[in-house]
Amino acid sequence: MVGDNVENGIYNIKDAIQLADEHELDLVEISPNANPPVCKVTDYKKFLYEKKKKEKEIKAKTAKVVVKEIRLGPNTDDHDFNFKLKHAEKFIQDGAKVKVDVFFKGRSIIYKDKGELMLLNFAHELSEIAKVEKRPKLEGKRMIMILAPKKSK
Repeated sequence: MVGDNVENGIYNIKDAIQLADEHELDLVEISPNANPPVCKVTDYKKFLYEKKKKEKEIKAKTAKVVVKEIRLGPNTDDHDFNFKLKHAEKFIQDGAKVKVDVFFKGRSIIYKDKGELMLLNFAHELSEIAKVEKRPKLEGKRMIMILAPKKSK
């Protein structure tokens, strides 16, 4: 048993509860899997408040991943390619991941190699600020590649 104004040590359950009652506090089990289990003499509502506060703090520190999508065709022209490239660059600089896909309509599926080259060129153009998280892969009528921002030093 641990706690404020309490001598730390191993106590019988009844003695621990009685000691908590004398201090007008609650006996809270902190780590039940330890041998022997660890309990703390504290105010239970305060304990819950602090626990909730820690969880909220941890949640706030986790980064939220945003994935932006850019769609190209196998026969996308240079100007359109550069236009989409600028958008992707802005998304990556904002810290978002970018999912680039080449959509093959109808018989354009025969240009799989053209689509893959386009995606690899896209990755090469953004290699200064982004790394390839998932290489180009054909899934149905789409060839998909995912780019993630490089970690800034």
